Amino acid sequence: MAKNADNWPLPAFHFSVVFGKDSDDAGFQEVSGISTRIETETLSEGGNNTVVYHLPKAAKHDNLILKRGVTTLDSTLTKWCKTFFDDGFAKKLEPKDLTVRLLDEKRTPVRIWLFRNAYPVGWKMDALNSTKNEVAIEEIELCYSEQKRVK
Repeated sequence: MAKNADNWPLPAFHFSVVFGKDSDDAGFQEVSGISTRIETETLSEGGNNTVVYHLPKAAKHDNLILKRGVTTLDSTLTKWCKTFFDDGFAKKLEPKDLTVRLLDEKRTPVRIWLFRNAYPVGWKMDALNSTKNEVAIEEIELCYSEQKRVK
């Protein structure tokens, strides 16, 4: 029986992130926040205190969190983030579409999530600690207007 993406557990460590058409500056250690849930409104039935209805309101998505080793200031992604945080909204802010792809052993995408109109809302450094021998990690938090799994 041939092994394919539908009959074996997919490893979570082999993935790629692409911003728009730029894939040269998207190497990340971790991607988190890919989630969707339905917000609900609670409604109690009048005269019957034992019945509670949960009415669906809207789908809600968490912010996307990307972690990677700190890069240089000439990085395409760093320059884009700086337009949101350092320029005081003096320049035109340009959201980007991004794609997260879970890859198989041949680097073929087997699962794909699209995020439309993403832009940074948080950018922080992990703690610097002189007693540890670890890579300096930056975390970029993105919000977006639409999330869609396409594969």
